Amino acid sequence: MVSVLLVLIAVGTVGFHYIEHWSWFDSFYMVVITISTIGYAEVHTLSRAGRAFNIFLIAAGVGTVFLMIGALTQALLEFELGKFFGQRRMQREVAGLKNHYIVCGAGRVGTSVARELAGKPCPFVIIDSDEKSVAELDPKWLVLTGDAASERVLRGAGIDHALGLVAATTTDAANIYIVLTARSLNPSLKIIARASEERAQKHLKTAGADVVISPYAAAGHRIAQSFLRPKVLDFLDIATSHTSAFEMIIEEILISQESALAHATVGSSGIHHQFGIMILAIRRADGETRFNPNAQDTIRAGDYLIAMGEPAQLAKLETLAAQPAARVP
Repeated sequence: MVSVLLVLIAVGTVGFHYIEHWSWFDSFYMVVITISTIGYAEVHTLSRAGRAFNIFLIAAGVGTVFLMIGALTQALLEFELGKFFGQRRMQREVAGLKNHYIVCGAGRVGTSVARELAGKPCPFVIIDSDEKSVAELDPKWLVLTGDAASERVLRGAGIDHALGLVAATTTDAANIYIVLTARSLNPSLKIIARASEERAQKHLKTAGADVVISPYAAAGHRIAQSFLRPKVLDFLDIATSHTSAFEMIIEEILISQESALAHATVGSSGIHHQFGIMILAIRRADGETRFNPNAQDTIRAGDYLIAMGEPAQLAKLETLAAQPAARVP
C-alpha cells in the first residue's frame, strides 16, 4: 500500500510538471497538499487540464490514504485479537496440565532447563514477567507472563498438580520469594533453586528449596575437571546426553509396586543378560544408595535403578519395571 502511495506521488509530480510547466518542487508540493487534504491554496492557477488532473489525483490519493488507514486498523485489530485468543488458548492448555514442571525465569538458565525438559519430553510451563524474554522463547512452549512469586500466577500455572518447580530468575532475592510462595502452596513439591551467590544457598534451603545449584560454582568445577579428568568428563557428557550419537546413556528407572522385578535380585532379574544393561546403583525409597550392587542385592518396589545401556533397551526395561507381574510375557 505504501508503494502505491509513492507511485501516486511520483505520477502527480510528473503530471503537474508537464501539464502546468511548474518546477519539480512546486509540482511535488502541490501533490503533497492535495493528497493530504490540507486544503492550502493552489501553488499556481490551474488550467482546465490541470484541474481535471487534480480531480483524478484527489480521488486516487484520498482513496489510497483511506485504504492504508483501513489496512493498518485491520492489522492492529487482528494482532490484538490474535494475542488475546492466543493467551486464552495457552491458559486453557496450562489449566489441563498435571504432573508437570514449572520453570520460573526465562533467562539463560531457565531456557536451558526448558530445552532439556522439551527434549525428554516432559510437560512444563515457563513463567516470566519480561515480555521481551517471553517473545524470544520457542512458540511451542507454554508460557505465562507474570510475577512468579505471586500466588495467583503460580496457581494459574497449576502448582497444585505440579511435580516440580525451578526458581531460575536472575536475582537470589526473587528466587527466595518464589521458593517461599511455592512451598506454602504445595508442601510436597520438589523445588530446585538457582543461587548466584554462595551465601544465598543457605537462605534458599531455609525457604524450602530441596536442591540449590550455583551455575558459577558448577561452571568452575567443570572447567577444573576438564583439566584434571578430561576423559571422565567426556564420558559423562556422552552418557548423560540424549542428543548424543553414542549408543549408551545413563537413565533412572522406577520399580513399580506390582513389577515383576520387585523382590528379585540383581542377578536373578536377568537385566544384564536380557537387556545388556549395567546397574550402576540402586537408590532406595528411604534415600539409601547402593553403588555397584552385587548379584545378591534385592531390587525392591519403589527403588530407582541407575542404569546404563542402549536407549532402546533402557526403554524396554522401563516398561518391564512399570508393568504388573501378571502382564509380563
